[in-house]
Amino acid sequence: MDTMDALLQRHSCNKLTEPAPDADQLRFIQQAALRAPDHARLRPWRFLVIAGEGRVQLGDAMVDILLADQPSADADQQQRTRAKPLRAPMIIVAIARIQNHPKVPAMEQVLSAGCAMHAMLLAAFAQGLGAIWRTGPLASDTRLHAKLGLAAGETIIGFLYLGTPALSMPETLRPAVDEHFSHWP
Repeated sequence: MDTMDALLQRHSCNKLTEPAPDADQLRFIQQAALRAPDHARLRPWRFLVIAGEGRVQLGDAMVDILLADQPSADADQQQRTRAKPLRAPMIIVAIARIQNHPKVPAMEQVLSAGCAMHAMLLAAFAQGLGAIWRTGPLASDTRLHAKLGLAAGETIIGFLYLGTPALSMPETLRPAVDEHFSHWP
């Protein structure tokens, strides 16, 4: 797939199945992330690749947090929470690593990490893989950050679910360009 097609046709795929990206596909996705805009070459990101049993452990960590917040959560709530990481055969957790810098504000560093995440989405799509960027309340939960080994100044910007599309995606209606762009002055 050429670059223009990837940019103009990319869509999220929320129904994913095996197989996960193979080693070559994953390497391409990883390399794409590292080409994100990066003022002062801070590399304000890092990533955790979670597959196989790691997804089960992530689900267990999510249930621990659920039960800490809602001790009366029933078995169904616990199972739904535990199953979230199993919605795809691979997850990449994107982490923004905020550093003090006189010319690069924290927001720019988070945006750079977001660009890295978007580059991974495009790289997956260009290879015929399915992907969806998810967040939710757990992305900003410091207890999950601790369980995943995040350091001070780090925050999760999203979970990139990766796999093989389980369904063909219908063409998505795109917004009209003129509704979102104008010329100034």
